[in-house]
Amino acid sequence: MTPRASADRAAGPGPGSGHGSGALSAFLRKEARHLLRDRRTLAILLLMPLVQVLLFGFVVRTEVGRIRLAVVEPAPDVATRALRHRLAAAGRFDVVAVLRTDRALPRLFASGRAQQAVVFPAGFADRLAGGEPAPVLIVTDATDPNTGSVMRAHATTVVRRYEQELRARRPATGDPPGRSPGGAAVLAETRMRFNPTLASAHLFVPGLVAFVLTIVSALMASVSLTREKETGTMEVLLVSPLRPWQIVVGKVLPYLALGFANVLTVLLAARVVFGVPVRGSVALLLAECLLFIATSLALGVLIATRTSSQRVALTASLMGLMMPTLMLSGFIFPLESLPAPLRALSAVVPARWFLLVVRGIMLKGVGIGHLWDETLVLAGMTALLLGVSARRLDVRLPGGR
Repeated sequence: MTPRASADRAAGPGPGSGHGSGALSAFLRKEARHLLRDRRTLAILLLMPLVQVLLFGFVVRTEVGRIRLAVVEPAPDVATRALRHRLAAAGRFDVVAVLRTDRALPRLFASGRAQQAVVFPAGFADRLAGGEPAPVLIVTDATDPNTGSVMRAHATTVVRRYEQELRARRPATGDPPGRSPGGAAVLAETRMRFNPTLASAHLFVPGLVAFVLTIVSALMASVSLTREKETGTMEVLLVSPLRPWQIVVGKVLPYLALGFANVLTVLLAARVVFGVPVRGSVALLLAECLLFIATSLALGVLIATRTSSQRVALTASLMGLMMPTLMLSGFIFPLESLPAPLRALSAVVPARWFLLVVRGIMLKGVGIGHLWDETLVLAGMTALLLGVSARRLDVRLPGGR
């Protein structure tokens, strides 16, 4: 045996021997015990994929739910009533109003009570009986261009089927010149309100305003306040003459001005780069943006009162707000397509209410008269979040103030 072989044999087993395998097995057992011992992390790892699949499965849908339909019948007759009943029985439409004139339609569309309208002319049945073309106007809210296109397709399909039924009942036999074959021709004319070109930017840019303000404002407030806790200056503030609500307000106001600067740059880019109009009051839009910034900042302050480090605050602000804002606010997917439990859950997402406001002002040109409910909800959320945040700061003091 050579000296080198003797030295290798004396050195013992190498890294690929059974001794190395035993060490690896022990290390694997240790990691498995550690994972099983941390039940919270294990529950998140097991349940989070299931929650995400269920959430995305229910939210990511292209179909449209029930369509709120208004019908204008200046002179109701057998044909208009028959077509209206077919629309109601199609399983897609909820007839919310039957009108004699179209004067109330702008108000219904502006308030969101109606998403679509079918307008009949006077003498609709007489035109069909006389073999003359009978026009019917289909007006659709195209604030969401994808949803608007689907709604238009549903309505025109019902009209076409009705026309086919009429033609099948009266086969063409010797129709005079200028008359439609079979004595029935329904001319479905369509008109898209608020977004006639079906530009996708009109849908996404207002949603991006809500998304950016939510994430940035909440992130700024939560990280700033958590930094005070990490560096120890929060304890100094809590024992100072300042009241807890004064600390919260003092933290919020500077970032309110910074958030307003973000609003100006985002709205300028939306108008200049993407051509998104502002059909309503610019002053009202800016005031509503300020209110929403305050809501988002208050949400960030609440996150900071429940976290102990900037990293945790950053993660909570991004992960805890990003998915609800994207999925449950109507930013991408219409709320009407959500199941009832998720639609109810979306009521606590501030971005949902702000999106109704910003789209109403920018695309529909509505005023505060149509936006009172959404404005009051945002104001109530802001007051509640600031009050809870101040209370949580107050209980950190010995005996409170």
